[in-house]
Parts: sequence; structure tokens; C-alpha cells
Amino acid sequence: MADAVGNGPARDQRVLVAADKFKGSLTAVQVAERVTAGLRRVVPGVEVTSLPVADGGDGTVDAAVAAGFEQREVTVAGPLGDEVSAAFALRGDTAVVEMAEASGLQRLPDGVLAPLSASTYGSGELLRAALDAGARTIVFGVGGSATTDGGAGMLSALGARFLDADGQPVPPGGGGLVELASADLSGLDPRLGAVELVLASDVDNPLTGPKGAPAVYGPQKGASPDDVQALDEALAHFAKILEGAPGPTGAAGPGGSSGAGDARGGGDTALLGARAAECAVSPGAGAA
Repeated sequence: MADAVGNGPARDQRVLVAADKFKGSLTAVQVAERVTAGLRRVVPGVEVTSLPVADGGDGTVDAAVAAGFEQREVTVAGPLGDEVSAAFALRGDTAVVEMAEASGLQRLPDGVLAPLSASTYGSGELLRAALDAGARTIVFGVGGSATTDGGAGMLSALGARFLDADGQPVPPGGGGLVELASADLSGLDPRLGAVELVLASDVDNPLTGPKGAPAVYGPQKGASPDDVQALDEALAHFAKILEGAPGPTGAAGPGGSSGAGDARGGGDTALLGARAAECAVSPGAGAA
């Protein structure tokens, strides 16, 4: 693009701007808008195609909406149980659901981290809302969350039961899984069996161990070294209990499945029949 940087008039210049977010400052759409504005300031009339993209974390729904999906707002539980307004995207029978919308770090009240008690329950409610809207294919972005609960909260919202030795629900969050005595998956929403669930993530970590989700991502969510050890042991216990749980089969154990950003690829997405798509999410492009 020599002409585009001041060495003569630009002719037939076309630029594709495929931008992800600048985390903490600009969304992917805003980045694309500003890059486009800068290009046109230097090369008036240049043809720019804007393609906001995402990596499965926060901004994934925004990228889908920028590509022409309809934004749907629902009220769900935040990571600590307080109500939050969260969005998913829908076009036809395809939905884009973002875990960070319901269970993200930005949803923690006053930004206070809660590595042991933050729950993915609201993300399960988002998935259920997508099912209610008629989705037959769900792209599920799993990055940017505040949680390390193995998806137990999400599965609970979809009908699973996780009980302690007294037959009571275990406390929310990864820390509560140490009290898990039994799991019953037979009540999972039957519509899940007819849906294609695509896991959108740009990482591939095992559930536990030195490269597992608690060790790698727990500190980002406020976990101390002792918390990391506790979460690692709790998730290993969770995976073991799931192996014998009544209901859908297919849960992968700690070393054989992706933990994504916070240990969800093992317990929940395998049980829900998800297939992984470890790449940037870009539902479509728009000319600008």
C-alpha cells in the first residue's frame, strides 16, 4: 500500500480490518471504527471492510451483533448470585452465547474477586435462554470468566444436581465441589440432545495439574497458591464423581479434556456434547 501512505494517489486500495478488542479500553467494534477512521484520514475514499472478531471471551457477542445477529437481553445470575442483565446473539436458529456476559470478571460486584465461590450458574441460564429462543446451533464462548467451578453451576442451571453427603446442594463455586458426594445428570434439559454446541476458545488446557485451569488461570481470578491447590483438588474430585453419575455419558477426565479459561471443557461441555473450535470467532463481515 505504498500509495496509501502518501506516495501518490491511491487507486483501487482495499483494506480489511479484522480487529479484536483492546481489553480494558476498546471493544473490537470500536477498534475497527478507529482504524477505519485513521485509514480514511490518510487515504480518503479507501474501501474498508470491517470484521470485528473475538477469541471466545468478552466481546464475542458484540462481534456477532456487528455481523448482523440480533442481540437478546435476559436477566440471569451473576458470578456471585446477584441479578445481571446479559446478552446473547441470535440469527435464525444459530445463537452465540458468551460466558463472560453472565459469569465474567466484569460482573463481580465492585470488582472484588471470588475465586472459590464464583459460579457459572448464570451462563447455564444464558444457554437455556438460547434454547428457548429456538437455537439449534450454539457457539459458546468460554473465556473471560471469573469462575473456576468446572461448569457445575452451569450444569445446575440446566437441570443437573450436585449434592453433599446430606443430600443438599453443594455451595456454589469451585471451592464447594470438595463437599460433593453425588451427581445426578438425568435431569439435564433434553433439548441439549438436539443442539449442536460449538465450544469457542483460543486455549487448550487440561482440567487439573501443573498446566490445568486452576494453576494457569486461577491467579487471574484472584486465587492464592493455597486456593489454586484447593481448586485443583476440588475439580479432580468433581471429575471423579461425574464418571459414575447417572445421566449423559462422555465426561472427560482431568488430563484428557480442555479446561478452557476456567476448567469448563471437562465436566460440562463434554457432557453437553460440545465440539471445540479453538480459533477466533468472526460470524461475518460488514463493509464500511
